[in-house]
Amino acid sequence: MPEEIIEENATQPFEIGRYLDIVRRRHMIFLILLLLGWAAVWGSSWLLPARYKSSTLILVEEPAMPKNYVVPNVSDNLQDRLQSITQQILSRTRLLLIIDKLHLYQGKGQPSTPDGRVDKMRKDIGDIELVKDPTTQAITAFRINYTAPDPHIAQQVTSELTNLFIDENLKVQQQESENTTQFIESQLETARASLADQDSKVRAFQATHEGELPTEEATNLQVLSGLQSQLQNEQDALNAARQQNVYHQSLIEQYHAMNRSHRATISGSASGAEAPTGVEVIDKQLDALNSKLQALKTRYTDQYPEVQQVKDEIAATEKTREQTIASLKKAPVAKEQNASNPTDEIEDPAQNAPLLQLDSQLKADQLEISNRQNSIDSLKSRISDYQARLSGEPAVSQQLSDLTRGYVQSQENYNDLLKKEQDSQMATSMEQMQQGERFMMIDPPSLPLRPDSPNRLKMCEAGFGAGFALGLLVVVLLEFQDDRLFSDREIGKLVSAPFIGEIPEILEPSDTRRQKLRMAMGWAMAALVFGAILSGSAFSYLHS
Repeated sequence: MPEEIIEENATQPFEIGRYLDIVRRRHMIFLILLLLGWAAVWGSSWLLPARYKSSTLILVEEPAMPKNYVVPNVSDNLQDRLQSITQQILSRTRLLLIIDKLHLYQGKGQPSTPDGRVDKMRKDIGDIELVKDPTTQAITAFRINYTAPDPHIAQQVTSELTNLFIDENLKVQQQESENTTQFIESQLETARASLADQDSKVRAFQATHEGELPTEEATNLQVLSGLQSQLQNEQDALNAARQQNVYHQSLIEQYHAMNRSHRATISGSASGAEAPTGVEVIDKQLDALNSKLQALKTRYTDQYPEVQQVKDEIAATEKTREQTIASLKKAPVAKEQNASNPTDEIEDPAQNAPLLQLDSQLKADQLEISNRQNSIDSLKSRISDYQARLSGEPAVSQQLSDLTRGYVQSQENYNDLLKKEQDSQMATSMEQMQQGERFMMIDPPSLPLRPDSPNRLKMCEAGFGAGFALGLLVVVLLEFQDDRLFSDREIGKLVSAPFIGEIPEILEPSDTRRQKLRMAMGWAMAALVFGAILSGSAFSYLHS
């Protein structure tokens, strides 16, 4: 039976009447606690010291010159640069300067040590609020805030911080740009020294191997070809000189034979016998030389050396022939003298002149042969030298290629650094003229008219919530601790027997008046509570 009652109670639906009864019994306590909780929180908002926040918006302005004309030589990571600038500005030294200048954190309740004041100011500054482009996520602006008990102090400190950010950004960018330019200049000097060293090595190598360089190969081949042609000409001239020497020797021998024949003729005339003359021998030589000349003309021109040499030999032979004929005309006189003195030899200077001329030509031939031989030896030596140059050209070319490769790399590095230096100097000039990326204040530091904290309107709402929670908690506790029965259902939980009947409540006129008075007081209390809350909220809104 009890189990059925428990199941029946568990399955009973929610009854709003029961809770309305609780409201009628406990509404005064709930309203009083609601008012007290709200009043405590709302009143505390007026006891806390007011703090005013001043803020300013700084725009990140792009460089005045397009990047395709002047390439900046500073870091384009604005977030890192802004973080570095923030750390420098929020340093102990910078903040103490502002604290001493504006006499911040003076008086009772403020930090007494410099480090404490610096920490307090950092908390009052808070974090830098970044404004980013929603498309590119690039930083386009940032906001600086400062909170202080006095709105004018908050505005002054925000102005000081704004100027520090703008000036520090210009200083950092100029310093970074100058450092970049100086670094490139130092690298350029190193590259210039390296290039000069490579150039001196190349020049020294070229001077050491002059005539063996790859660029001189064509010249060496041309000179070698010319020397070989000269050598061939000298060898031909040497052969011709040797032939001329042999020829002149044969003429001298023939001339001596002719003189012997002439003396024999003179002695034979004295004895009545006849001997042949040397004119016929000279004529045979002239015929042989003329035949040789005609044969040479069929192959060479008149300016060919061998042709000229044969012509000279013909002229000399003809001259010898004329002198021989002249000497033969003087033979009768010689005969008469030999007849008177046949044993004496007459030596006529006119007859010895051709022989002397042939002797001088023979000496000239020998001198020419010696000169030609010396010239041939010199040409062979020069040819050997040029052949050695040409044979050593691949090794020299490889060594020069190695040196030239290092020189070309040094030159390319130098040219690249030279261009970078020019671009960096232009970028540094742009930064010095404040034409680069800079910070520009859009909104001047505001003078706050309402305190930023405490937020009395929000605390009014928080007080209402706290009072409501406090009243509800107390009502629930009172209901749990109250052991009185207020409904038949509560009686049914204790008594398992069914109800037979119900005795109605008998109210007297005084009870009715008390009920009406209680209801009126409840509504009045509710009006008072909510009126107070609304009035306090309106007051907070108007004075916050």
